Amino acid sequence: MRRAILFAADGRLRAIWRGALFLAACVVALFVASWAAASLHSALAMWGIRTVVHPLVYPLGFLAAHWLMLRKVDQRDWSYAWLGRDAASPRKLGVGLALGSLALAVPAGLLLASRQLTVANAADGSWLGAALLSAVVLLPSAFAEELFARGYIFALLREASGWRVALAVTSIGFGLLHVMNPGASWQSLSVVVLAGFFLGAIVLVTGSLYAATLAHFAWNWFIAAVLHMPVSGIPVVGSPDYRVVETGPDWLTGGSWGPEGGIAAGLGLSIGLIYLSWSATRRG
Repeated sequence: MRRAILFAADGRLRAIWRGALFLAACVVALFVASWAAASLHSALAMWGIRTVVHPLVYPLGFLAAHWLMLRKVDQRDWSYAWLGRDAASPRKLGVGLALGSLALAVPAGLLLASRQLTVANAADGSWLGAALLSAVVLLPSAFAEELFARGYIFALLREASGWRVALAVTSIGFGLLHVMNPGASWQSLSVVVLAGFFLGAIVLVTGSLYAATLAHFAWNWFIAAVLHMPVSGIPVVGSPDYRVVETGPDWLTGGSWGPEGGIAAGLGLSIGLIYLSWSATRRG
């Protein structure tokens, strides 16, 4: 009886226990990664060497938890969580990068053309430096969020309850992860949930968590480095030379949350979802 509670008919731990073990592994791995990053930073600082290691804490911690679950507990390949070698093919990476860029760039361009967003002067600075800094911060962050929201947990939910449940649960959870961000509202969080569906659909259609990571990164980087606007309510870098400000209504432009909280961005995500659905249907 006790064994039936813990293990399924195939001898594996039941999904609920594997999920709990994964979350516990994430906590431990993040603690260890944080300690290691702080120690490395302190040691190098003694030699006058400046490093940027803290953005790597979360992706490394989540990768360690994936390694434990996939290789030691489940004894599965990395492809189970869409992290195999084939998932990193140039074609799949290009698809993710293009979808993430276009889903935000097209609505933002239309808002600029219609004067709902305008370009204002800002203090002189290095655009390239700010763009590189935002990439250093946003790429590891995007990978960490994808690992946590659409990696092992997504695969586990799909195995246990099907892809529809996995997509819905992880997308809603993705929205709730942003509930404490500055300026969060029901509309901005709804658009983040929609972004969760968009990114989850990329994973399912391409079979690549890396593609979803690049889509996530491209979306955020365009907001921070090109528009010089907040990402989910959080300013990432400064605004060298110029900044884009909203002049239209907040429900359209996103207001203080940034453009990803507005209806325009939601429409961009919806069109991306329609394309992904069509692409999956065409494949049969």
